Amino acid sequence: MVKKKAGAAMSRRRVNAGLQVGSYVRVADNSGAKEVMIIGVPGYKGRLRRIPFAGVGDLVIVSVKKGTPEMRRQIMPAVIVRQKRPFRRPDGTWVAFEDNAVVIITPEGNPKGSEIRGPIAKEAAERWPRIANIASIVV
Repeated sequence: MVKKKAGAAMSRRRVNAGLQVGSYVRVADNSGAKEVMIIGVPGYKGRLRRIPFAGVGDLVIVSVKKGTPEMRRQIMPAVIVRQKRPFRRPDGTWVAFEDNAVVIITPEGNPKGSEIRGPIAKEAAERWPRIANIASIVV
């Protein structure tokens, strides 16, 4: 007998992972952080010693490396909204952005900033509606 997972992860289509633990990423919102490093991927289950990876729309744990003095060295959750690595959509189109970017969120899932600079991927907007509300462009 095969057990099925419950929740949104089952219906979600896998996006090509463009980032991994240790990647430095730009912050696309106005929360005060400028650059962060991915330090974890909650829910990742992989092989022993394999570096966890994540793609557009995935939740990651980040450490702030550059930004305001209050934000620096903080550890907080974030959502990947852009990645350089091309990924394929169900309609057959390939999408790639010119940079890797995240939006910092609170533990409840609300964006920490009040605006998002630049476009965000449709995949991230569908999974995180509160981020989509403050996004200027959804591609």
